[in-house]
Amino acid sequence: MSDMMIWVPVMGIVALIYSFWRTGWISKQDEGSEKMIAIGKYISDGAMAFLKAEYRVLSVFIIAVAILLGIANSGEGKSPLVAASFIVGALTSGLAGFLGMRVATKANYRTAQAARSGLSKALGVAFAGGSVMGLSVVGLGVIGLGCLFLIYREIFTDLSMVMSVLSGFSLGASSIALFARVGGGIYTKAADVGADLVGKVEAGIPEDHPLNPATIADNVGDNVGDVAGMGADLFESYVGSIVGSMVLGATIVLSSGALAPEFVFLPLLIAGAGILVSITGTFMVSVKEGGDPQKSLNIGEFGSSAIMVVVMFFMITQMLPATFILGGAEYTNYGVFWATTIGLVAGLGIGFITEHYTGTGTSPVNSIVNQSQTGAATNLIAGLGVGMQSTAIPVLIIAASIMGAFHFAGLYGIAMAALGMLANTGMQLAVDAYGPISDNAGGIAEMAQLPAEVRQRTDKLDAVGNTTAAIGKGFAIGSAALTALALFAAFRTTVQALRGGDPMNISITDPTVMAGLFVGGMLPFLFSSMAMGAVGRAAMAMIEEVRRQFKSIPELAAALTVMKKYEEGQKMSAEDQKIFDAADGKAEYGKCVTISTEAAIKEMMLPGLLAILTPVVVGYVFGAEALGGLLAGVTVTGVLMAIFQSNAGGAWDNAKKMIENGVEINGIKYGKGSDVHKAAVVGDTVGDPFKDTSGPSLNILIKLMSVVALVIAPLIATIGY
Repeated sequence: MSDMMIWVPVMGIVALIYSFWRTGWISKQDEGSEKMIAIGKYISDGAMAFLKAEYRVLSVFIIAVAILLGIANSGEGKSPLVAASFIVGALTSGLAGFLGMRVATKANYRTAQAARSGLSKALGVAFAGGSVMGLSVVGLGVIGLGCLFLIYREIFTDLSMVMSVLSGFSLGASSIALFARVGGGIYTKAADVGADLVGKVEAGIPEDHPLNPATIADNVGDNVGDVAGMGADLFESYVGSIVGSMVLGATIVLSSGALAPEFVFLPLLIAGAGILVSITGTFMVSVKEGGDPQKSLNIGEFGSSAIMVVVMFFMITQMLPATFILGGAEYTNYGVFWATTIGLVAGLGIGFITEHYTGTGTSPVNSIVNQSQTGAATNLIAGLGVGMQSTAIPVLIIAASIMGAFHFAGLYGIAMAALGMLANTGMQLAVDAYGPISDNAGGIAEMAQLPAEVRQRTDKLDAVGNTTAAIGKGFAIGSAALTALALFAAFRTTVQALRGGDPMNISITDPTVMAGLFVGGMLPFLFSSMAMGAVGRAAMAMIEEVRRQFKSIPELAAALTVMKKYEEGQKMSAEDQKIFDAADGKAEYGKCVTISTEAAIKEMMLPGLLAILTPVVVGYVFGAEALGGLLAGVTVTGVLMAIFQSNAGGAWDNAKKMIENGVEINGIKYGKGSDVHKAAVVGDTVGDPFKDTSGPSLNILIKLMSVVALVIAPLIATIGY
């Protein structure tokens, strides 16, 4: 079977070839008018400027941590090559985000142009951009892990040492993912809040209007937060699930007492097969004019998931021995298949529940729309209630999948359930990344003043994109719970092996463990506070800048006065049109971009360091048992907080979009500019950092802390023992 491992990086290369092919196809699509091209260039330049600034800062962090890892792992029984794995993991994570954002900034204005022809063509361009992101992530993931695994197998004879060194790859991916998610989230939400509150609520101009100085920064934020940040996020989830199952696979023995390396190989081989299945799924996505984009995307996602189940059945039953022993219990290869399938089904189940709580027209979102009639306060109360209620069923699904997977294949089954949930990541991320591209296309259509039906088509794609993004976050959060448990089990197994087989007892009657549990439970709240506070401070600076420009730039002030005389869609007089045209290009977009960039770079460091340093300090000062309690606490509250924040934010967002498209409440019609709409904008503004900054960052937090614990396990195993 070891000979088959060469196919893993080959499948990664296939994914990158597909990505480059789709990028070339996108580049050939109609770019639209000169104004659209200019707006697209503003967005692309702003996104790349942020990414360069972020990566400059992170390069210092990567070098410093790599040096520390190399020094700490230079003793007997350790290897400084863990530092090399860390660097490769960080670089591939950053590259995945770069490739995805590069094509997203190509696809956004081409999607807007395609929407002039119809919904079907616009969906095709936006989804092609998303598929580049999806296949780049999985391709780089399996290339990095596959190549390092093949190299380390030649260097080390001990499979446990191979996995110990390889875990550094996951640490590198997780570290970059957290900074990318937090930094991108701060950037995008600072711009979004500033653009919404001053533009929509105070000035009364439409979203993404060219008069709004924060519009370009807002559109840049969609790329750095929801494309680059999200890509790094799912890259980390994908890699973490593979590494966790490989580490546990290295502890499995056969009935004869021999080690079973095929359990280590299997996760990588399934990931490689998932690439071909994801590519197949992308060809299933198409929509007829006037059709439902959501159904089209569901066909691709669920169709490829069904194919993945069949592929996993044959791979698992053919590659694994009929029976094996783990933790003193005997399991079967069919049990591993059922555990893996449970994970995939659980991911789809969480996605369905997420869609129910966040989708346009569903009863939870309708409840927020209805309660917006009495103002922002009741809108906020309704959204908070929906978010809290939305945690119940996903947590029950996660709990049931943990118990089911453990029943069929022990701890290895739980790790494989997490892998099953993410085996189809290429397709899941393609569906997810299509959303921000559609959102950008709508903004460009507004700024370029394209016909109203173009914005209607992009808004339809964007509303579906909000739901697919929420579903993608559901997958990421669900997999985070299972992956964190698998990594925790790997950490415990590693510590026990280093103690000569003595058990590692993590009991809540132990005051050290209980203290760690409480501290861990507190961390997601502190982390969320830091992220929300950062967005608030950056948004204040953005709001002040937009207000300053509206007051101090005469052309903008005059154009705003003219706009207030007319209802949306009403034709201006020739004289007023001249005043309005004179304001074109007068907004100082660059200053708003600079505010978001500087705030994001500055504010992302403290939350990131909190996640990395806390397990190190607890482990070195109080020992492995206290660290185990910390991981348990952060996992439970982190998962609950992540689901609550992501779903509340998604529900608020789509409630606002429903009102903007026109809704009837108690026989009265409401739309843009109404008091009901203003209340919904306030709710959406509160929900923005929930769903795009702190919420999705929490699932990285819990896995990153587990990965840090696994990497430092050889260094702290005997502290306090």
